[in-house]
Amino acid sequence: MSDTTLTLDQRYPAVFQQSAIRRFAPLVALIAVVLYLAYAAWFFALPSVLSSGRWDRLGDYMQQWIAYDVSADFRLKEPVIAPKYPRNSVLGKDPHPPWLIPHDGGYTVELGGPGQSVSFTKTSATITNGGTSVDIDLSGSEARILTAELPSWLVIKSGEAIADMGFVGDVRVGVERVKFRKRTIGWPNFLFDINSPFFGKTPGEVTSLLVSGPDLVPGTSNVALAWDNIWFNAQWQHGDVWTKLLQTIVMAFAGTLIGAMVSFPLAFFAARNIMPNRPVNQAVKRLFDFFRSVDMLIWALFFTRAFGPGPLAGIGAIALTETGTLGKLYSEGLENIDDKQREGIASTGAGTIATQRYGVLPQVLPVVISQTLYQWESNTRSASIIGAVGAGGIGLKLWESMRTNSNWSNVFYMVLLILAVVFIFDNISNALRSRLIGPRQ
Repeated sequence: MSDTTLTLDQRYPAVFQQSAIRRFAPLVALIAVVLYLAYAAWFFALPSVLSSGRWDRLGDYMQQWIAYDVSADFRLKEPVIAPKYPRNSVLGKDPHPPWLIPHDGGYTVELGGPGQSVSFTKTSATITNGGTSVDIDLSGSEARILTAELPSWLVIKSGEAIADMGFVGDVRVGVERVKFRKRTIGWPNFLFDINSPFFGKTPGEVTSLLVSGPDLVPGTSNVALAWDNIWFNAQWQHGDVWTKLLQTIVMAFAGTLIGAMVSFPLAFFAARNIMPNRPVNQAVKRLFDFFRSVDMLIWALFFTRAFGPGPLAGIGAIALTETGTLGKLYSEGLENIDDKQREGIASTGAGTIATQRYGVLPQVLPVVISQTLYQWESNTRSASIIGAVGAGGIGLKLWESMRTNSNWSNVFYMVLLILAVVFIFDNISNALRSRLIGPRQ
């Protein structure tokens, strides 16, 4: 019978005449995955966790990454109403912001412009938001709203009128005090803090002082003074942050280097085709498993207890973890080599070391370089994490800023630095990989 007389399923029986197990295997696998995900959602109570999560905090934190708050308190029972700013306010010691407008007997605060403001005296206040104004009587024992219907952004709580104006901030108005919180996009005082003689000066004024201005501090040039003020900025702490970042880079490099130097020779004992002695082979493999099974964070805790907080604990944690990880990767690369090259070198009468050097190393070297460089990139990120448990580096600085729950702009600053370092190291790693083992085809 010719192929032209055969039906399609007869011509391709491997495709159309499969067993039931093979035909329904993809469907069974899909159902199994769906059931597993449903079980995981039930086991971890994901629906209730997601419904009870404080998602509003996520927006607040992200806003604080790129903005800053200014708050002030006005005591209405004092003879003269005056703003009282928090200690070390970003506005300086004697601020007169343009959005705080004094008038007879009170003030007007423009939080987001004239459309979002509060104007008040000792006996009355007016809150404006989104084109709606609400008058408040402050002459009694509690704040009394003079509007029949409250807008959605205003509530009365404990005798105070509390207005939520969205991103620009909020206002609390009571008979005893008026308090506001104004949020503005930007990072204030990033270069010069409030204690610097350059604080409050325009970029043009600062440039003029640096180029040709008189010395602000006798005996110190303005350039040296500006650098000192930036480096020791009390609010942003550039000097400490960059020093900790350098510690993180050194931790990642030194830990990876030590791990690679220890694991590479041990990998020859762990490879079955290189080390025929099974007890030695298994002992080295189990040693690698032990180093890998304990997470880097746990190793960092051990070393922190042993040596105290600092980069030495981080280097030790990375080195032990990488000894296990790289040792396994190296040994698997050795086990996958072509033994014919090694046998050919050995047949010439070469010794053991020469056989490994010329018959094994050229085959496994690209894998060794590639995996080592990748682990170096990865450890740059990991070094930031283990720093949070006391192993030093920028991770500890990042954790300190997060614990206060008020320095989220500083947190974002350090996150950006870490991202920049990872990006730079990734490009360096790719360049080294291309130069040492050739570009990817």
